[in-house]
Amino acid sequence: MDGDLRGGWRQCLLAGAVFAVCMAGTTLPTPLYGLYQEKFGFSELTVTVVYAAYAFGVIGALLLVGNVSDTVGRRPVLLGGLAFAAVSAVCFLCATGLGWLYAGRLLSGPSVGLFTGAATAYVMDLAPRGGASRATFVATAANMGGLGCGPLVAGLLAQYTAWPLTLPFVVHLALVAGSAAVLWRLPETVREPRPLRSARPQRPGLPARVRTVFVPAGIASFVGFALFGVFTSVAPAFLAQSLDVHDHALIGLVVALAFFASTGGQLAVGRVGLARSLPLGCAALLAGLALLAAALRWELLPLMVLSALVGGGGQGLAFRAALSAVAEAAPADRRAAVISALFVVAYAGISIPVIGVGVLVEPLGLEGAGLVFIGCMAVLACGAGVYLLRRPARARA
Repeated sequence: MDGDLRGGWRQCLLAGAVFAVCMAGTTLPTPLYGLYQEKFGFSELTVTVVYAAYAFGVIGALLLVGNVSDTVGRRPVLLGGLAFAAVSAVCFLCATGLGWLYAGRLLSGPSVGLFTGAATAYVMDLAPRGGASRATFVATAANMGGLGCGPLVAGLLAQYTAWPLTLPFVVHLALVAGSAAVLWRLPETVREPRPLRSARPQRPGLPARVRTVFVPAGIASFVGFALFGVFTSVAPAFLAQSLDVHDHALIGLVVALAFFASTGGQLAVGRVGLARSLPLGCAALLAGLALLAAALRWELLPLMVLSALVGGGGQGLAFRAALSAVAEAAPADRRAAVISALFVVAYAGISIPVIGVGVLVEPLGLEGAGLVFIGCMAVLACGAGVYLLRRPARARA
């Protein structure tokens, strides 16, 4: 019995490690954008568009194949996600112009879209009976921890090796190959997988009974992911241009802190309670935005670090509470569609506002564009908080 238990957790942790490797690839280029700007000579707007390209790939995958692993099996979908991650890394390795960067970012999107639901389900499938709570922790840590490790690893390799634009992607390709080998040896958890042609994607949708819960959940998710979008696309330029921070390892660490703090925020939901986590998460997001505004205004690195920690923690609290609330409110036969709708809203938040910041950089400067973004996101976060305070009973219905 103990051997079976240990074996189940070992498989669960291995699946989590594969999940983390895939997610790390999406944030790997973050501390390298400044080097690409020097090499190819493009604007800050282009940086934000290149960054946001992956979010459109994620949304497309969520819309088309978000629930396909329930039909064809977890492993084929996850192997497909790793294939996209590998091709994305190859595009960055071969980059001789801007088109390669667009292709690399766009192709990393489907890898996340395929992994987000399937890997979470796979980690929970492999956990021993009664281990759902711990398995959720593994999936949460793998998701946000992987996103945090991407810029941290790339920053270290860019700062302390002679191959800043190649070695991070060579290392990632090696990890992807190892992850594919691990997946090949792990068992399939879908009992009767069927061919891909029999899969019927379940489109995002909102039954009427879910809408009052979805409104504040969707707004909080949008704001939280928008904050992450700014940290992973514009923050490196701000650190370099305004704070004179040119250490790629330090830039990667500052960005990584937001994702690590999100992991802590998600884990804190169990102690805080679902009912209080969403409004508290909105409040922490607001505080994180205020700290970011202060960092931009007075050009202070400690405030930037505090913004990453507080805003990241708020994002974790708010998003896990939002996901749990909409999943609980949704009818069983529409749950996948409702969750997909929430992720579509979240990934819209990680792309559209970031492009808006890029558009405003030229007329307003980096500081002015950031402050406009912060003001807009603060209004949304306040709106979600007020909605929850004024209509708490209906929000829980």
